[in-house]
Amino acid sequence: MSLPEQDSSTDVLSGRCHCGNAGWRMSGDPGPVTACNCTLCRRYGALWAYDYEHERIAIDGDTRIYTRVAKADPALEIHFCPACACVVCWRGLRLHEGGRRRMAVNVRLADPDAVAHLPIDHFDGLDSFDDLPPDGRCVRDMWF
Repeated sequence: MSLPEQDSSTDVLSGRCHCGNAGWRMSGDPGPVTACNCTLCRRYGALWAYDYEHERIAIDGDTRIYTRVAKADPALEIHFCPACACVVCWRGLRLHEGGRRRMAVNVRLADPDAVAHLPIDHFDGLDSFDDLPPDGRCVRDMWF
């Protein structure tokens, strides 16, 4: 996936895997990030910022892909670094209106100071598939 052209006046957030082989860039305000408790996200410990492929999100470097093998019709694929195994992003497998493809990047790969202030949205991806009430926490509260 190629990186979109960036306007110098646009804020850009970026993250890289542990070895530096793969990363992401997101332009503009990422808004709140999501902590999900589904069977994948809780194991990865990822915090997700969302947008669409080739719009505000771009991935660079070499990644490998994991899709849930036990699921007959998986909705997304997980991209990870083949060298250090850090989870870089997920990419939707179904196109949205206008052919747009949803993505989310793992903000835990960003510099902590760049994302510490972002509020956390909690999502129950395990049971109810609903957003949970806000609790006022932000990324800095989730580091430990």
